[in-house]
Amino acid sequence: MTTLTKGANCPLDTAGVIVEVSGGAPLDVAALLCLENGKVRSDDDFVFYGAPTGPGVRHRPAGSGADGIEVTMASVPAEIAKVVVTASLDGTGPANFAGVAAFSVVAKDAATGAQLATFQPDGLAWETALICLEVYRRNGAWKLRAVGQGFESGLAGIATTFGVDIAPDPAPMPSAPPPPAPAPSAPPPPAAVLPPPPVPAPLSAAGAPAPPAAGSGPNLQKLTLDKGKVDLAKRQTVSLTKETGPALTVVRMGLGWDPARRGRDIDLDASCILVDGSFRDVDLCWFSSKKAGKGAVRHSGDNLVGGRGAGDDETIKVDLPKVPPNVEWIVFTVNSYKKHKFTEISNAYCRLIDDATGAELVRYNLTDAEPRTGVFMAALRRVGNAWEMTAMGDFVDGRTVKDMTRPSASILRQIAARG
Repeated sequence: MTTLTKGANCPLDTAGVIVEVSGGAPLDVAALLCLENGKVRSDDDFVFYGAPTGPGVRHRPAGSGADGIEVTMASVPAEIAKVVVTASLDGTGPANFAGVAAFSVVAKDAATGAQLATFQPDGLAWETALICLEVYRRNGAWKLRAVGQGFESGLAGIATTFGVDIAPDPAPMPSAPPPPAPAPSAPPPPAAVLPPPPVPAPLSAAGAPAPPAAGSGPNLQKLTLDKGKVDLAKRQTVSLTKETGPALTVVRMGLGWDPARRGRDIDLDASCILVDGSFRDVDLCWFSSKKAGKGAVRHSGDNLVGGRGAGDDETIKVDLPKVPPNVEWIVFTVNSYKKHKFTEISNAYCRLIDDATGAELVRYNLTDAEPRTGVFMAALRRVGNAWEMTAMGDFVDGRTVKDMTRPSASILRQIAARG
């Protein structure tokens, strides 16, 4: 077995190699298949837990705090010059590598499990992500090189360095004033006869107004939790303040989905955007950064296949009293990094749960679908010292939550205008 130091290399006389990374802290290990110019050919050359397979390369969770990448050299395309193996903090543990007690990289023979080389980078401090090793070609043979280059910008920073298209945060767009109404060209017609007063909405079994019948449009009256669980229709809002019982403090937004018509497994990513009162995004909680709002918002982790009716596929926990005061909205999204369309999805829903009791408070079932890669599911809004939840159901094209920040501002303005 070879002990590598930073910059050192050794030959790989094996058909396949597994690189395992561990450190006594939650880590995400990824790989990038790079051309001779050091860039990926496309986003499909980025292999990580959200996209676990690539040509000749696959992500393999190893458990017990370790994570790994397996490279089968004969299956790596000829134009690929190197496979770069990286590690990043997943956002649920230390803030940087200074808090990682025993960081270690081990290369093993994929067939026998025998250790081929080890690498222990030293002097780590401010880094949140690290290039660990390169599996590379040299004169027709494969070799292994220890790198140890650090990044402050996490997994997303490494990915963009190698040419993966992760959309940058958009600059906020000022809202333009509405155009003036055109002057009437003729005197207005006589007043129309007023319609009869509306019939009160029927009550559901839980005591909350029932969702409207198809084609009638949602009842936009603000609902409450006083009579129990509430089922929302699109654009309906429920106040999370209860007249009786303890106030809500920690809630969980559970999101779930199934493949349509018993199709192939679908990998979707649940995320959220923290937005201020001027509709500017101030933080994100997603697979590349599982904490947001100074730790008030936390992601449960990625689910690669959907739950097939088995419950929430991913959850995001929100400690409401700890949400930074500049955050007015928390917008929950679902995206397909692999470009699956929502016409391939069924039974998508979101539900709000009281973390203290496990009781389901609010549910919104997505009843329609569009051939798009992203959907806004729901939003929590701070109103004074209280919070409310609005069902959204707006489809857009977006592979990650970063693609959703710009359209979120327009939709939130519409919701805010309704009061």
